[in-house]
Amino acid sequence: MGVLFGLSIQWDLRGLSRSLRSLAESVACGVIAIRRNGGFVVATINVSVYSDALIVLGTAGILVPVLRRWRLNPILCYLGAGALLGPLGLGSLIDKFPPLYWLTIVDADNIAGIAELGVVFLFFLIGLELSPQRLVTMRHLVAGMGSLQVVLTAALFTVIALKMGQDSSAAIVLGASLSLSSTAIVLELLSKQGRMSTSVGRASFALLLAQDIAVIPILMFISIGAGTSPGISHGSVLASLVRALVQAAVALVIIVVLGRVLMSPLFRVVAAAKSSEIFIAAVLFVIVSTGLIAHQAGLSMALGAFVAGLLLAETEFRKAIQTTVEPFKGLLLGIFFFTVGMKIDVRELMRYPVGLLASVLGLIAAKAIIITGLTRLFRFSWPNAIETGLLLGPGGEFAFVGIGMATTVKLVNPGVSSYWLAVTAVTMAATPVLSMAAQRLNKVYLKNGTIDPELLARPAGKERHAIVIGYGRVGKVVCSILRQHRVPNIAIDNDPFAVVRDRHEGHEVFYGDASNREFLKACGLEDATGVILTIDAGEVIDGIVAYVHAIRPDIPVITRARDAIHARHLYSIGATDAVPETIEASLQLSEAALLGLGVAPESATASVHEKRNEFRHELQDARRNSVQRQG
Repeated sequence: MGVLFGLSIQWDLRGLSRSLRSLAESVACGVIAIRRNGGFVVATINVSVYSDALIVLGTAGILVPVLRRWRLNPILCYLGAGALLGPLGLGSLIDKFPPLYWLTIVDADNIAGIAELGVVFLFFLIGLELSPQRLVTMRHLVAGMGSLQVVLTAALFTVIALKMGQDSSAAIVLGASLSLSSTAIVLELLSKQGRMSTSVGRASFALLLAQDIAVIPILMFISIGAGTSPGISHGSVLASLVRALVQAAVALVIIVVLGRVLMSPLFRVVAAAKSSEIFIAAVLFVIVSTGLIAHQAGLSMALGAFVAGLLLAETEFRKAIQTTVEPFKGLLLGIFFFTVGMKIDVRELMRYPVGLLASVLGLIAAKAIIITGLTRLFRFSWPNAIETGLLLGPGGEFAFVGIGMATTVKLVNPGVSSYWLAVTAVTMAATPVLSMAAQRLNKVYLKNGTIDPELLARPAGKERHAIVIGYGRVGKVVCSILRQHRVPNIAIDNDPFAVVRDRHEGHEVFYGDASNREFLKACGLEDATGVILTIDAGEVIDGIVAYVHAIRPDIPVITRARDAIHARHLYSIGATDAVPETIEASLQLSEAALLGLGVAPESATASVHEKRNEFRHELQDARRNSVQRQG
């Protein structure tokens, strides 16, 4: 999509007028040609790419926020916008109404590549929320429940396809593709609801991970069945599948080895540069590069990014990376849902309305029953099993890849492909509605979901914690005393080298910039019991105190202050307690002097405490006066 502009301006009126006339005549067709001394340079602009991008950005930035004011689910908004503005919606009327060119998507391929990155970023963030240890605890769910679900569901749909007159190859492709669910939609719903740590989140993620792994043999089957896969022995399908699995395993080993050796040192160097732009570039490089390694081995890019997220989950950079990626993920996922909506063919829906409705309900019901039964078999409660079944009952984005690929290589009839893709798209659009229905059913049976402590983003027992900002000499003392009194806490610091050193010594501290509001949210500000600032950067302290007080006025904010004047200011903007360095040093010096001069320890300590309280009450008058003025 690169654009090369060559401009030569002739400083005479005749030459200038010729250039302007040539420019005006060529804008409409997207080609600019400017002559110079008998030669010419041509700069081509693909207008359709930019117009399609504007439609998607307009949907994300204008249409979706407006619709959300009516409390509509954003995923449904993207899906509906894609169906309406896509090539199969209003875009199909461009020939009759040319102005629709600027209001619809001309070519779905213009945004397809960007949309796929949304799922990649989502998987990377999910990997950050887990860890290799937590993933190991789920192995029986992935290998047992997940593999059983894929096999049973694929077998059922294959038999149905055979009964409907499809040949064996087409039936297997349809059955396998329809057995998979939408990773992007389900995980995005659970993440937005903060329910990845619940039993429903655990079961859903295990099933979806098993489905993503199953994509490898499914794609291999399509390639072998078409007889077009290069470098694959057609004499042995089993050998080809084994070769593909080995190739995928090697790719994962490469990602893991390179990740453990290079990722932490890379981010230490990048963090030391103190540049948010460089940090963002490094994060994007890791996500895309690991995704490409997995893609070249026949895996999905999302699975490669997921492994990269797992490797970074236990490093000191986890929360800073999570804060960096989140905005990209939201926009790219929106584009992904938009592209899914574009594949909903309204004409197909109108052609067989009754049959298509029956197929939609049958697909969801069959998968939901199998998934509900398996989750019950693996000892999940009935409400959680039913919700998991309804969430994963609809089809998934892989059906568009698998069935579309099989159609291209003539394994599946185009008419059959169009029908089942329409069914899949409608079921995916119904996922948010099914999620809401399942939660309402859950409320009837359970007041609260069951939390699995092994999958909590923070260590067990830290559901409500204190956030200690700054892990220097003062921060270490504060955290040690909090641990002594069994007060859960999370420490953060913006010095990457100090964080690395402290973590090697066994301290639980994370790297990040506490002045970044999104980073504070990632550290659990909304659930925190208090915030303690031990840093000595005055302006930074002021901004953090004001922000925390605005978001969580109900929690204590204890902060370090330079002097009495700074302390008064901190009280006025929301600090619960401010400790001036100069006053505290003078009090400690006074206590040491009294003890050295022979005053009884009890009397000396009591005098210092009394004086400290006097100072505190005097400084806190600033906050009381501020509250009275606001009232």
